[in-house]
Amino acid sequence: MTSPLTTPADPSSAVRWTPRLWGTLLVLCAAMFLDALDVSMVGVALPSIGADLDLSTSTLQWIVSGYILGYGGLLLLGGRAADLLGRRQVFLVALGVFAVASLLGGLVDSGPLLIASRFIKGLSAAFTAPAGLSIITTTFPEGPLRNRALSIYTTCAATGFSMGLVLSGLLTEASWRLTMLLPAPIALLALVAGLKLLPRSAREKDHNGYDVPGAVLGTASMLLLVFTVVQAPESGWASARTLLSFLAVAALLTVFVLVERRSPGPLIRLGVLRSGSQLRAQLGAMAFFGSYVGFQFLVTLYMQSLLGWSALHTALAFLPAGALVAVSSTKVGSIVDRFGTHRLIPAGFALMVVGYGLFLGVDLSPVYAAAILPSMLLIGAACALVFPSLNIQATNGVEDHEQGMVSGLLNTSVQVGGAIFLAVVTAVVTAGAPEHATPQAVLDSYRPGLIVVTAVAAAGLLITLTGVRTARRPQPSVVVAKSTVREAERVAVRD
Repeated sequence: MTSPLTTPADPSSAVRWTPRLWGTLLVLCAAMFLDALDVSMVGVALPSIGADLDLSTSTLQWIVSGYILGYGGLLLLGGRAADLLGRRQVFLVALGVFAVASLLGGLVDSGPLLIASRFIKGLSAAFTAPAGLSIITTTFPEGPLRNRALSIYTTCAATGFSMGLVLSGLLTEASWRLTMLLPAPIALLALVAGLKLLPRSAREKDHNGYDVPGAVLGTASMLLLVFTVVQAPESGWASARTLLSFLAVAALLTVFVLVERRSPGPLIRLGVLRSGSQLRAQLGAMAFFGSYVGFQFLVTLYMQSLLGWSALHTALAFLPAGALVAVSSTKVGSIVDRFGTHRLIPAGFALMVVGYGLFLGVDLSPVYAAAILPSMLLIGAACALVFPSLNIQATNGVEDHEQGMVSGLLNTSVQVGGAIFLAVVTAVVTAGAPEHATPQAVLDSYRPGLIVVTAVAAAGLLITLTGVRTARRPQPSVVVAKSTVREAERVAVRD
């Protein structure tokens, strides 16, 4: 007979969440969904934007890079701001800015204004992402409840990315401006719902002041790093401009570390990286997203440039991976509870390595079901295991007042990893581009890039495997007090 103070083996499913808890989670999921949707939609619309606004290729790439620059450059600041200024306040203000920037992006009639709107959207996402993640980790207690919430939350990123690919193919047929405008009403609806549903969060009162030098140095170093990596393929990796920029990044980061070690209220408490579990999560996030964006870039080129597939056809080819993630969302939390993140993350990386490796064998006349679908399914399964597990591992064992900081750090690892490895893959493919561009020669030039992608995933596997033999921390008991669930509900309805 079950004790009145306990619940059965999987309390996250056995105990009903209140409508308020579900509402809180759905608002945060909407913001994550929008971030991923926005990133995937704009890529397909670039040719139409260039033709309509008469933009060069170099200007067009800044429509993508401007977002990455704002997002990757300000995540550290966004994460700490959520802790110090209040997670709810930071999230809602940034979401409102995202909605306005989306509206402006669909109405402007010049390249520079469109790039500016994209930068502002990236900047706002740099505040909503860590604030949203830290709201989840401070609302849902560590253990099965949080694992379930995070598995649903991170699934929205994959769902948004997959839907963005399909929607962009459909909307661009009518007008590229629709791809820019679509996020605006969704963001406004989420903002209105958030005003009513998100738990109020007090500002951190017992902090040791604002780390202004750290904020300036951290933001400047991240902005310059992302800018340098984005520009390196065009300027040349060995060019004086690129080398001097990397030298400046190293100098800024060195000064940043010195300032953080001496600051009474640092932007990042460097001691958090002494945890092997935390360090593996951060490095794993870089390898995970870096390998995937490199793979998606190469496969998109392969399908559209070599096979002649349309944007919609290409999007549908990627859809099984996103669909697999979406379908598995409700199960991942219980899988994490049973096997632990230290096992699931390397298992997912192993699936990624196999999936990328299989794609090395494609030719110019592939049968989708035999040559492409297996890779998509393996990569989808890998994403379903790795991404939620990385979020859980990075935020477990962290005090509430540092959840925003860790969330910002994790998102920074994701974005910087994506920017760096995409630039590396681009450089490798560009260096091997044939003088006489026959289809077979072009396909052969893509293979070194795929090898780099596979190697990055293999590095992620090796890094995360080091955690398998590490002494496991005591796992939460499968018998959980109902008072813990009530506490989550109380936080969600607190005024």
